[in-house]
Amino acid sequence: MKILVTGGAGFIGSHVVDACLAAGHQVWVLDNLSSGHRENLNPGAEFVQMDILDSAVEQVFKRERFNLVSHHAAQIDVRKSVADPAFDARVNVLGGLGILSLCARYGVRKVIYASTGGAIYGIPRELPAGEDHPIRPLAAYGVSKHCLEHYIELFSDLYGLEYTILRYANVYGPRQDPHGEAGVVAIFIGRILSGTVPAIYGDGEQTRDYVYVADVARANLLALDGGNSQVLNIGTGVETSVNELYRKILRRIPTPLEPRYSPPRDGEVSRISLGCEKASRLLGWSPEVPLDKGLAQTVEYFREVHQSALSPTIRSCE
Repeated sequence: MKILVTGGAGFIGSHVVDACLAAGHQVWVLDNLSSGHRENLNPGAEFVQMDILDSAVEQVFKRERFNLVSHHAAQIDVRKSVADPAFDARVNVLGGLGILSLCARYGVRKVIYASTGGAIYGIPRELPAGEDHPIRPLAAYGVSKHCLEHYIELFSDLYGLEYTILRYANVYGPRQDPHGEAGVVAIFIGRILSGTVPAIYGDGEQTRDYVYVADVARANLLALDGGNSQVLNIGTGVETSVNELYRKILRRIPTPLEPRYSPPRDGEVSRISLGCEKASRLLGWSPEVPLDKGLAQTVEYFREVHQSALSPTIRSCE
């Protein structure tokens, strides 16, 4: 298939690109590099540097006639969405709606949409939260991601556009940005390796469901031909506190650094884990990488990146 991955230079999107190329598909990447990175780009993919809000995106659709669009481009920072909900909606709702309109106009068969399971359900009534759990997000980010889900279902009814919506838990792994505001695993590892005190917001007993990025990419690959007209959670169903996560990372990067505790931040849930039985039943997907193994692989990746960054300085001092 000819596949367009929006946000394909980003953390998750780049792994999806790799998986699609490895499966033999032709892949195009659309990314404005605001949070994505050129070094994440697979050389086997065609790259178009462009914002999804740019009117010139239509020419890309018109020229290439994609079979499928994997929509990962988004504003993903919960705190930024609280501070500037208009910007969050502009990117996640209007930007996504523009992509959907082009899909309908230029004969795209299917859209795979990267939604959020970590931010969409709000304060959970039960855990793990299933797809039928009430939607009560605590931040504009969850609202905007859920809003586009409704537009996708509408476009399916009006234009026959096939879709699979994947609601991700807290994804972690290689290529996650250690300097961003989202992605506590990468932030902890990056700060420890650089000798900077990590910050924990709240008491650290808040829990998250951490799912490894390779498992997420595999879910996307299965969704190319499966899970039509479905909303599917992609997680592990396991809660891990932020304090426990920090302790697990310390076992792999021993350091005397103690985290600094700060007041909790608006818009963040206190507990979450996702029930993924539906993805198992309809996609044949389940997580394969346990947290300890995934953390070991992630730490090794960041060690290599950190060492590579130090090497020029070391050589210049010899």
